[in-house]
Amino acid sequence: MHPVLFEVGGLTVYSYGFMIALGAIAGVAYMVVRGKQEVGLTFDQANSLFLFIFIAAFVGGKALLFLEDASYYIQHPAKLLAGRGFVFYGSFLFAIPTMFWFFRRNKLPTYAMLDIMAVTTCLVHMFGRIGCFLAGCCYGLPTDSPLGVVYTDPACHANPKNTPLHPTQLYESGYIFLVMLVLLFLRGRRRFYGQLFLTYLLLYAIGRYALEFFRGDIERGFIIKDYLSHSQFIAVAIFVVVLYIYNRWSKRNQLSLHKKPI
Repeated sequence: MHPVLFEVGGLTVYSYGFMIALGAIAGVAYMVVRGKQEVGLTFDQANSLFLFIFIAAFVGGKALLFLEDASYYIQHPAKLLAGRGFVFYGSFLFAIPTMFWFFRRNKLPTYAMLDIMAVTTCLVHMFGRIGCFLAGCCYGLPTDSPLGVVYTDPACHANPKNTPLHPTQLYESGYIFLVMLVLLFLRGRRRFYGQLFLTYLLLYAIGRYALEFFRGDIERGFIIKDYLSHSQFIAVAIFVVVLYIYNRWSKRNQLSLHKKPI
């Protein structure tokens, strides 16, 4: 594909970073508009929140990447810090406590804000996976399907080159878009605060588990070789935990026209 979008005067613009930037702009715009309408979120608070989440996501994504092949990254620390690799679940698991901390520190209604962040996350993640597609990371297995995509640029991470591969990045981006549509549909119909956020987690865990069967970057490792990858294990764990939380929040956080968001 096109890991480098263009170069101007010695400045190189990478497709992955460019798409992440687009997703961030869309995410912040949604957060500002919905946050102001629903919970009185200010523009400065939205910017600060996004900055903290970005830092947490960077650290978390690199941390889980390190754990997937610790011996390699101990020997090549520069590859970990300077490389383009991230693990989404690592980013997400670090971002969640950061959000809770920020909401409490700024006295924002936690569960109502989580619903806003669910759609925000979809926007950033959706654009980010398109960036993965352009950069050739998170690629799929070889396929005879007419959907197969051939990577030829040596700078792409995808392997093998010159062979049709499942465009798993686009599968995931499209799936996240559908999840976002579901969340927007439920937004005016939710029964409790936090329902959108938990629905996002449940649906993403299901989709990610299924998507792993088409992923070709097997160096990320398995819990049970060829049967259960690290990401699938995390997806199952998240689904079980979130299902339990969904039951509890549905009883505790009931929506009411006479109650303030919580």
